[in-house]
Amino acid sequence: MEPDIHKFPYYPGCTLKTTARNFEVSALACAKKLGIELVELPRWNCCGTVFSLTDDDLIHHVAAVRNLIRVQEMNRDGMVEENRLVTLCSMCFNTLKRVNLLVKENPENLEKINNFMYLEDDYEGNVEVIHFLELLRELDPGAISQRVERPLTGLRVAPYYGCLMLRPREVGIDDPEDPTIQGAILAAVGAEVIYNSYMKVCCGSYQTVNDKSAVARLVYDILSHAQADGAQAIVTSCPLCAYNLDSRQKEVREIYPDFEQIPVFYFTQLMAVAFGFGADLCGFDPNQLVPEHLLK
Repeated sequence: MEPDIHKFPYYPGCTLKTTARNFEVSALACAKKLGIELVELPRWNCCGTVFSLTDDDLIHHVAAVRNLIRVQEMNRDGMVEENRLVTLCSMCFNTLKRVNLLVKENPENLEKINNFMYLEDDYEGNVEVIHFLELLRELDPGAISQRVERPLTGLRVAPYYGCLMLRPREVGIDDPEDPTIQGAILAAVGAEVIYNSYMKVCCGSYQTVNDKSAVARLVYDILSHAQADGAQAIVTSCPLCAYNLDSRQKEVREIYPDFEQIPVFYFTQLMAVAFGFGADLCGFDPNQLVPEHLLK
């Protein structure tokens, strides 16, 4: 019996339409399997990529607020019945949520931004930004397990969080020192979850643009510690982390010749495998390493 469909406004962001398309495809399929329809925001724009830490840099927050206005419009037009905006990309989540908190807590800043966007409806501050993982956490504990057709029995996976889903504390979706939200989802689809202290260490972020060797050293620490604890794969929800952890393994081997590669997946890709979806919805083509013997 298929579950009733509940519609949520959904913000994809730029990367999920390009290099992280496999993240979006697998997530949308898994959501539908669980009775969740992620309805893409009409006319969305880039979130601004990062949250500006300069107090008077309000213009940097306009892009994020404009997306929040789209959620109001979707509710007004009957496209959704939820003021909670669902995100997948960790960076988009962090940026949108921090901007949302900023304007909610400072009416003067909100008024200035609304006045600047005089051709848009005013943002009323009534939207909540959440990550897809938070939505999954709200489900009945057995809801995910009941949809599993091919449990990931015997697969040892290490969740990797990075920075943006856990920090700062008022934005984070879990305990920044001991996060378990990804692990709970992976356990629900049958995987053995390997926890280690490096799951919340920064991967190097945009240093990958100008200092590949610095990122490679950070990535080596993250991956090698997970391997030492017995992990056979790394799981994340951040496209930038996924790129650094996956694509930079070539640079890791140049510095550490004895390093053995390890696959890096989005958590939704492994959910898709467990739900019995085909290769088109699991989206493994962009992954640098897909060990078929593990997934079989």
